[in-house]
Amino acid sequence: MQFSRKIRRRPEEIKREELYGHCLQFYGQPPVENISLAEFEQLAVDRLKLLKTVESLGVTFVKMSEQYQKKLHAEMAGLNFPYRAEAEDRKPLQGLTEYDKRRKDHISHFILRLAYCQTEELRRWFIQQEMDLFRYRFTLLLSKQKSEFLHQNSLQYDTISDTDKKDLMDKLIHSSYGSSGCSVEQQDFYKVPFQDALDLVRSRKVFLKGGYAYIPHQDIVTIVLNDFRTRLSKALALTARSLPAVQSDQRLQPLLTHLSHAYVGQDYSIQKSIGKVSLEQIDPLSVRSFPPCMRHLHEALRENHHLRHGGRMQYGLFLKGIGLTLDQALQFWRSEFIRGKVDSDKFDKAYAYSIRHMFGKEGKRTDYTPYSCVKVILSNAPSQGDHHGCPFRHSDPELLKQRLQAYKVSPSGITQVLDLVMGMHFQLACQKYFELTHNVEDAGFSLNHPNQYFQESQRLITGGRELKREAEAPQRGQGPPASKAASALPEQPSTSTEIAEDLDALFQEE
Repeated sequence: MQFSRKIRRRPEEIKREELYGHCLQFYGQPPVENISLAEFEQLAVDRLKLLKTVESLGVTFVKMSEQYQKKLHAEMAGLNFPYRAEAEDRKPLQGLTEYDKRRKDHISHFILRLAYCQTEELRRWFIQQEMDLFRYRFTLLLSKQKSEFLHQNSLQYDTISDTDKKDLMDKLIHSSYGSSGCSVEQQDFYKVPFQDALDLVRSRKVFLKGGYAYIPHQDIVTIVLNDFRTRLSKALALTARSLPAVQSDQRLQPLLTHLSHAYVGQDYSIQKSIGKVSLEQIDPLSVRSFPPCMRHLHEALRENHHLRHGGRMQYGLFLKGIGLTLDQALQFWRSEFIRGKVDSDKFDKAYAYSIRHMFGKEGKRTDYTPYSCVKVILSNAPSQGDHHGCPFRHSDPELLKQRLQAYKVSPSGITQVLDLVMGMHFQLACQKYFELTHNVEDAGFSLNHPNQYFQESQRLITGGRELKREAEAPQRGQGPPASKAASALPEQPSTSTEIAEDLDALFQEE
């Protein structure tokens, strides 16, 4: 007698299959496996990049439009997140198997929960981006896959019978967008309490009767999204309560603090183009290729012959990032300050050391990184007499309007920028300013850094040619017009932006 051998699977294998049985999930079960700190940070950074893209596309394009879906599709594919149900053959696709992608999606979501549960503002941002991402992914599912997802998550909505469907045929056709007699017969309609479908009711897309909304299968995403938002909101509140226990771990606390305000782009710390910008080029470049924050600092420095410590840090590191050498920086700041109330001796005693420190020649000899947009917007808000910060975040709307007019932005363009500012989309407002001043409809990048603005501006103006260095001469006011050559800054992946607090202390002298 022969007995067929049954392969007994380990409990963890069964649990994994259940956890990742669908390409989409409600993130109800937290991950329990062990991962390294390096993987912890990499997974979180990749998801943060994805959510930042979701935010940017949601403002730039109509959500779920063709362009929106195309760009989001490319981003998800590039970051190896599951964006549709792949074949379950477990063969690598773009470097990761489908299981690996689903695992990455699951773990990275929970890591960012820890980082974004800390304040109400962070929670709102996280919920909105996760909802937009969920909507996109759910819409891509086939009808069968949507039904499987609803079943797996115990979302048992009552479907109306064929008899009721026939009785309500005319009303369902006229109230359901894109429905005809044929489509009504072929798809299910769900009968749900109207308060669970307020978005559809508000836009008059469903038939209402007796306190119930009759929702076609194609629009069930609205109901699922409401459920997803409710679950995620409760989960973030629970996570916030448990956060003190997590923050007691000295390995995780710095990572979580950094992630909530992280910049995930190029860090501009290693400069292969160092020395390719002359002092005479700074004035014309400030008009042509500086972002508004740096252009304002440059104008304030030229006018007042002095900047307080916040402005010196923000502008000094930016100039370092576009290619100014240490000798050039010392000459630039000295020549400007001695025109004001600072003589040469006082400059050497009070300011020269901090500039050398900025370039890594003093103290810890750290290669300090230029400020990202997130750093400029969220830290060290300017007070009276300061000129640093983000004009779109920290300026009075009327003052900002006057500044944009002075920068020759059209009235319609000013309206577009101010609308983004009112929506608190400060980086997108700056990107819109870039498009308006460079006469392009689509910048083709997501703006995250002032030095990125400069790099993209020079690349667009000069077609990618390297910036031609003019012969250096002693600085005497504004130099001759710069040549129209480009600054080819290096492409280097970023990990995290590190600005040490001891550098802040060096600039406290006014």
